[in-house]
Amino acid sequence: MLDKLQTSDFIQYLNQMFRVHLDAFGVEPIELELVHVAAAGQRSRPEARQPFSLQFLGPVSSQYLVQHIYPLEHPGMGRLDLFLVPLGPESGRMRYEAIFA
Repeated sequence: MLDKLQTSDFIQYLNQMFRVHLDAFGVEPIELELVHVAAAGQRSRPEARQPFSLQFLGPVSSQYLVQHIYPLEHPGMGRLDLFLVPLGPESGRMRYEAIFA
């Protein structure tokens, strides 16, 4: 399913919350807000999808998620296993990015 997703699948959920399940780490779930959806570079071949990136903001906290594949859940999209990379803090919240190539 992940290989079929495009920016249009996420735009409608901009500024909405995605729940990150952290059961494997023995931690309660947290919410990430989808704050940015953008094209990212050129297609590798004409029939390939347009690469894009998603950026999320985490909760206000001094803790953050390490670079890892996390199960995210949204009522409209269901469950997605996304590789999230922490980009750095923004206004007391950690920014995360997922890239689709």
